[in-house]
Amino acid sequence: MDPYVLKTLNAERRARRAAVLVTDLGDGRDRVVREGDTVAGELGAAIGRAFRTGLSGSVEAEGRTFFLNAHLPQPRLVVIGAVHISQALAPMARIAGYPVEIIDPRTAFATPDRFPDVPLHAEWPQDVLARRPLDSYTALAAVTHDPKIDDFALKASLDAGCFYVGALGSRKTHAKRVERLLALGAGAEDIARIHSPIGVDIGAASPAEIAVAVLAEVISAFRSRGLERKGEAA
Repeated sequence: MDPYVLKTLNAERRARRAAVLVTDLGDGRDRVVREGDTVAGELGAAIGRAFRTGLSGSVEAEGRTFFLNAHLPQPRLVVIGAVHISQALAPMARIAGYPVEIIDPRTAFATPDRFPDVPLHAEWPQDVLARRPLDSYTALAAVTHDPKIDDFALKASLDAGCFYVGALGSRKTHAKRVERLLALGAGAEDIARIHSPIGVDIGAASPAEIAVAVLAEVISAFRSRGLERKGEAA
C-alpha cells in the first residue's frame, strides 16, 4: 500500500471518521474515499453500500474490478438517564454491537449495582461530553424526562451530527422541548431530526419493550445513513 494512502486511512480511523480503501484489482492502484466524498456511477453506489453496511468485498463497476475495504468506526450509544429503560437497553445494545455509556447526575439512579458492567457517569452531561465528545458515529437517547438534564445533551448531539437522536416524551412534551432548543440556538431543520416519541411504533408499554423499540430505531438509523441525501432506495 502507498505510504500516503496508509497515512490518510489511519488518520481517518483515529478521528472516528469512516473511509473506504478502494483498490483497482487490474492495476493495483488504491485510494481512500471518505464518507461524504462524491463518487459517481456504479462504483459510487457500491461505495455507498459499503459505508452503510461496513462490509468489504470485490465489486464490478465500469468494466473493472475493485476491492472495497470498509473502515467504519464502531457505533456507540450514549444514554442520558439511568432509568428502567436504560437498564433494559444497555445489555441489548451491547449484544447488538453498540457499546453503551450512561450519563445521569442523579446519584440515586446512577449506581453501579443498577448498571453492572456499563460505563456510568454520575455527572452532568455537559461535563462528560466535554471529555468524551459526541460524533457522527454516536447515537444519543435522552430518557430522563428532565429538561435540565436532557436539553444540553440533545443540543450537543445535533451540533455533532449524531446519526441518531431520540428523546422520551409525548408530542406535547416535545413541542415544549422544541421551543427550548430553538432558544438554545438549534436550527429547526436539525431539531426535526429528533425522534420523539422515541422508538419504533410497536405499541411498547413496559420499559423493556420501549428499549426494544429504541434499539430498533437506532439500528435503522445507522443502516440507512445517507439514503435520503443520495435519493437511494433501501
